Amino acid sequence: MSIDPALLAVLVCPVTRTPLRYDKAAEELVSDAAGLAYPIRDGVPVMLVEEARRLA
Repeated sequence: MSIDPALLAVLVCPVTRTPLRYDKAAEELVSDAAGLAYPIRDGVPVMLVEEARRLA
């Protein structure tokens, strides 16, 4: 699965308001600035901080 480039262009991290990068292997949108990875479930990005995974 991949994410629509137009969607990725408008999505930002809800914490830092910075752009996200798509991690295809993990099916996540990653905010390097916040150190968070937001899951993509059934093709829908879950942009809730409570659902995000902290990056090591």
